[in-house]
Amino acid sequence: MSIISKDIQKAISLLSADTLVAIPTETVYGLAGNIFSEIAIKSIFETKKRPFFNPLIVHIPSISALNDIVSHIPEKAKLLAEAFWPGPMTLVLKKQSIIPDLITAGKTTVAVRVPNHPVTLELLKQLPFPLAAPSANPFGNISPTKPEHVERYFKDVIGQVLDGGACTNGIESTIIGFKNDEPIIYRLGALAIEDIESVVGKVAIKNKKEESPDAPGMLERHYAPATKTFLTDAISKEIKKHRGKNIGILTFKEDLNDETITTQIILSKKGDMQEAASKLYDAMHDLDHQNLDVIIAEKFPDFGLGKSINDRLQRATFSS
Repeated sequence: MSIISKDIQKAISLLSADTLVAIPTETVYGLAGNIFSEIAIKSIFETKKRPFFNPLIVHIPSISALNDIVSHIPEKAKLLAEAFWPGPMTLVLKKQSIIPDLITAGKTTVAVRVPNHPVTLELLKQLPFPLAAPSANPFGNISPTKPEHVERYFKDVIGQVLDGGACTNGIESTIIGFKNDEPIIYRLGALAIEDIESVVGKVAIKNKKEESPDAPGMLERHYAPATKTFLTDAISKEIKKHRGKNIGILTFKEDLNDETITTQIILSKKGDMQEAASKLYDAMHDLDHQNLDVIIAEKFPDFGLGKSINDRLQRATFSS
């Protein structure tokens, strides 16, 4: 029996009983639990097999709820919130004492965002507590952008996948922290750097850290298929290295004419970065379930959302 359901009241009942529910956002599906329930939060870490040193993102229904979560909001954080919430941006700010250390990995800051999905916004408005919701996948695996992806991962261990359809942005939120009240990008994501800088000026990028990360999604190896995957800017040369194997190809817009390729997915034939980002994880799921020997992914142009897509592919692959 499928656990995919559009029933918001069922989700409210499960979440209020400390049970996990997968929720839709515009970025990816999240594995959600009550932030004030130690049972629920521990269950998130255990279900995902996520290390406890990796902090979670708190989801709230509106900007006005931010003061209940954080103790200090820099002026540039206010500008960003006004410009991009609801939306695919997470802010890392000084936390209120009510926020459990379990969520923040013992840090004095908390990651928080207002997701831009009507189903989850309605859910958050009806709940008396915010939700922690990292991506609804086993730690390190490909993030889910469809209800079916989540069900495949967790059918027997969570109560419900709240069905909100396919995620429109398709990669995780951009995470922005602050040092001396100046913004720093901790994780490239669905909000392009150029859009951020149009609001607050030049921003620094601190996007990789192996241990005790400042924010989610900063670990070196992440978002990875089980199939051995390579990232390259010379895709024809890479194909030649793997002749005789079942090869899956992931490209931006080019249709490769090579009889040695088993299957190819083109993310955007019209060269649209937003379309490519929205389809990225679904394509990776598809290729990963075709019994291929290798997946070869093409590097994207290194600007706009291309930077974020390259970041995800680099963490998922063996660079070539």
